[in-house]
Amino acid sequence: MFRHLHRDGLLMPNAWDAGSAIVLAEAGFAAIATTSAGIAFSLGKPDHGIPQHATAVSRAEMFDRIRQITAAVDVPVNGDLEAGYGDAPEAVADTIRLALDAGLAGGNIEDFTDGALYDEGLAVERIAAAREAVGRHDFVLTARTDGLLLHPPGTLADSIRRANRYREAGADCLYVPGVNDLDTVATLVREIDGPLNVVMGLGATSLTVAALRSVGVARISLGGSIARAALGFVRESARELRDSGTITFADRQIPQTELNELFARRT
Repeated sequence: MFRHLHRDGLLMPNAWDAGSAIVLAEAGFAAIATTSAGIAFSLGKPDHGIPQHATAVSRAEMFDRIRQITAAVDVPVNGDLEAGYGDAPEAVADTIRLALDAGLAGGNIEDFTDGALYDEGLAVERIAAAREAVGRHDFVLTARTDGLLLHPPGTLADSIRRANRYREAGADCLYVPGVNDLDTVATLVREIDGPLNVVMGLGATSLTVAALRSVGVARISLGGSIARAALGFVRESARELRDSGTITFADRQIPQTELNELFARRT
């Protein structure tokens, strides 16, 4: 089911815990993803990032949350598996096996560590090891290349070359974050030999779901956008309460009865 959804411009928002996953699934999305950033923030920890790569959330912590999310919803879940929690291809393979055991329908593997891309040959080996670990399971393996997020950024040509090599190594879907204009997205769709995931919300952008679908994007995700927006709402609410003593923010809450009914049905 998850693989077939990629044919129609799948819109896949990202959850960070069981509650957010249930709300997103209830909204009618055919699949959801996890967000490593959202999960990290919900644990009071920083997300790993470029150029400062520091994985604050352990693999065990991440998979504990992933299992809660997959258990909470019936729709396919794609996992943000960061860089596979280890440099060696064997470590990536172990992470993929954990993903299968956790009930994920797919997962992303990144190609950078310590603020730099992996050697291209090693990066290809890591995707090949992930593919071998998938075996006969119907698991959508996404290879992500982060060169455009580096400081200074790499070239578009390098990202396209890496993505195509990852496709040859067994990736089902390719992911090149850091592109925020439609013409460049269209170039990626045209030059990459495989389905493309585009993330909305890494920065200011005029991209829309309809526009991305119009140029042939197979999958659209949001990364940590909804999680960051939720935390932004918490901060705005706290400031209103502190500064004015009012709670107009409560007008936007989901009623207690509605949440109880929603979560009781899922339970």
